[in-house]
Amino acid sequence: MTDTQTLIENRPPSVATLFLERVAATPDHEAYRYPVPSAAGRGPDDWKVLSWADAARRVYAVAAGLISLGVRPEERVALASSTRVEWILTDLGVLCSGAATTTVYPSTNADETAFILADSGSRVLIAEDAGQLAKAREKRAELPELSHVVVIEEAGAQSAEGDPEDWVLSLAELEKRGAAYLEKHPECVKEQVAALRADQLATLIYTSGTTGRPKGVRLPHDCWAYMARAIQATGLVTEDDVQYLWLPLAHVFGKVLTAGQISVGHVIAVDGRVDKIIENLPVVRPTYMAAVPRIFEKVYNGVVAKAREGGAAKYKIFQWAAGVAREYAKASQDNFRRTGNASVPFALGAKHKIADALVYAKLREAFGGRLRAAVSGSAALAPEIGYFFAGAGIHILEGYGLTESSAASFVNPGEAYRTGTVGKPLPGTEVRIAEDGEVLLRGPGIMEGYHGLPEKTAEVLESDGWFHTGDIGELSPDGYLRITDRKKDLIKTSGGKYIAPAEVEGQFKAVCPFVSNVLVHGANRNFCTALIALDEPTIMGWAAEHGLKGRTYAEVVGAEQTRELIDGYVERVNEGLQRWQRIRKFRLLPRDLDIEHGEVTPSLKIKRPVVERAFKDLLEEMYEGAREA
Repeated sequence: MTDTQTLIENRPPSVATLFLERVAATPDHEAYRYPVPSAAGRGPDDWKVLSWADAARRVYAVAAGLISLGVRPEERVALASSTRVEWILTDLGVLCSGAATTTVYPSTNADETAFILADSGSRVLIAEDAGQLAKAREKRAELPELSHVVVIEEAGAQSAEGDPEDWVLSLAELEKRGAAYLEKHPECVKEQVAALRADQLATLIYTSGTTGRPKGVRLPHDCWAYMARAIQATGLVTEDDVQYLWLPLAHVFGKVLTAGQISVGHVIAVDGRVDKIIENLPVVRPTYMAAVPRIFEKVYNGVVAKAREGGAAKYKIFQWAAGVAREYAKASQDNFRRTGNASVPFALGAKHKIADALVYAKLREAFGGRLRAAVSGSAALAPEIGYFFAGAGIHILEGYGLTESSAASFVNPGEAYRTGTVGKPLPGTEVRIAEDGEVLLRGPGIMEGYHGLPEKTAEVLESDGWFHTGDIGELSPDGYLRITDRKKDLIKTSGGKYIAPAEVEGQFKAVCPFVSNVLVHGANRNFCTALIALDEPTIMGWAAEHGLKGRTYAEVVGAEQTRELIDGYVERVNEGLQRWQRIRKFRLLPRDLDIEHGEVTPSLKIKRPVVERAFKDLLEEMYEGAREA
């Protein structure tokens, strides 16, 4: 048996067990960094540190506090908060109490929050602030099983007026109760953890459905213990790494990273404020981070815009350097695939060295200067953007997984990564491609099923354990997977041709530095159209230099000059497409797609049916009186 097999097959029953083992092994090592506002309230944040022993004291107090409130094994405790260190500590507290965490995005409205709390049967809600508390209070009559709300921010708990039943308490108060309970029952948390079974429910994560109510995905403790050990077994992360974590922890991608960290023992710097990413990177100086493609696209667009603002000469240098980066990345990856050596021809290497001094080094500094690797998941990254970053020395390892597979089913293997693929399956995960091209998965990371929905479970989970992902993909002879599209998103035109919209959208994002979101439409139509939302900072910078200074975003988007600019990029993309794939018409949206309108998920994936409904008039307008082209 290999070391990898031993590590995975001898895994403990739960991440809670792993946490206790980690605390015992390295109590004084740094576990978490988190920001607090500077004393003056101005300037950059101060960053505080928690050791594993510090974290354990708080986790034990939360766990004992929940036990003192009467929470029992496998009962649900909901967590509605943005990404912050308290999210991790309270989640671990829930697991160490024997209960199960129900994750709720803080952006979820009151109606859907109430549905999730009721459907999950959550006994306690841990709410970030007064705003999250207000949602529960508004729907309290619909939540008879919800016995307490714990508010992370003290001010939010103090805003609870008229609370004669002690329904609301602060996190500090819960921890105080837990500390008192531990004095009387000092072994209670360790006993609960020791009693955990691998098949007990650990987490309920509700998928953000594009139609109808979201479904609760039941993930037992073994899913997370397996993921933690499998991530460690890949060797992609070591105990010396510093990971910057900003992803939403209510999403399975963010949560699986916390499991891997406990098994490996590295540092996590945690701050979910997306608007602070650029400011935080030079402070945190991460060696490893994970993100969704939209973040890399925004960075790329920002770099292009900055080069353009520097004048014609600077922009020309950037374009040359970008071309060299892509050529270098493709050459080095191709050579590594053939020979195991990433060397490139001498002339290309010389050009790359010059481009590095002029462009790439500054880009790496913007990421903190120490980034070994970045993992991208949740959606496809346009290969041309991936090649650009790879050639610039920022290695983006694409991965793949779903909520139903505990997130991390595939990841690219270190220096053998291949841009445009999601890599190889994690040790212990099996994959096969069905006759219709659908990717099927089997392994310890696969969900138990959908909560209270046996018929929905049976639709995707076969009796022998194979899970139908709903994604279409291709496997290379040596096991690298390429995802081509969602099965349900494939477009069949009225002429009978199949089109993968994500492929066309990815190509457009790679050539157009002004795009924020793009949706290609054409199901049962005689040609393809596109709805295009522009990145506001980038397009407004361009507008100021092209006679549109002082105009609003909507006015800039509506200007003929802007339409002509984007039309040029559409034509560039069309040149490389088959006739039936080409975008014949497009419309620029008056605003970007966003979470508030329900058009993108919290992990920034487009909800196609929602967008198509919201902009139905624009779509119909493009097809009015149209004939077969």
